[in-house]
Amino acid sequence: MKLDDILQIFVVKEKKFFPLFVQSAENIKKGAEHLVKLTLEEDFDHRDSLSRRIQEYENEEDEVTTKIMNELLDSYVTPFDRDDVHDLALALDTVMDNIRDSAKKIAIYQPKGVEPKLTEISQLLVDAADKFIEMTSKFDNIRKNSEAIDDICNQVREIEHNTDDIYASFMSHLFKEEKDTVELIKKKNIVQALEDTCDSAKVVSDLVRSILVKMS
Repeated sequence: MKLDDILQIFVVKEKKFFPLFVQSAENIKKGAEHLVKLTLEEDFDHRDSLSRRIQEYENEEDEVTTKIMNELLDSYVTPFDRDDVHDLALALDTVMDNIRDSAKKIAIYQPKGVEPKLTEISQLLVDAADKFIEMTSKFDNIRKNSEAIDDICNQVREIEHNTDDIYASFMSHLFKEEKDTVELIKKKNIVQALEDTCDSAKVVSDLVRSILVKMS
């Protein structure tokens, strides 16, 4: 076998990671979109149904993460540092896990009414997922696309900052206006789970930026 043929095998193997990262980002978007619907739903049974659907997306995400890990074990060549491939796969999986945790809290606690700011944060998670899809779609030529990817990372960080502002506003209003202690605790735990999810999205952008620095 010629050297060019051998190198081509390695290149093909390396590129197998890219669609898996995109698929991971797409699963996160599906979960986040259903989370938005969940925050707008007042019917308890419908909340349970939406929560179960998000669980299905989490299961799909677990399968994608497993595929990435298996490819990692089976590959001599990776698109970037092996540890970074591992950490990025887990970071994306953590975002999906946190979306599922937020959904579970809404389904279990069954808070009264609809809180618009919870929907705002959930929509920001959809926005972050869109950025993940855009970002991972550029991994096939990560060096050439480094500036564009870095700009996307900044946009994800900005989304996280906006979430912090909404979170602070919601908490201030909650402790000032909510007179039902049980409802206060429910909503406090839900918004905290949503805020944690946005924090985990920022971790993804920080990891990608670290990868760009190492490759520069």
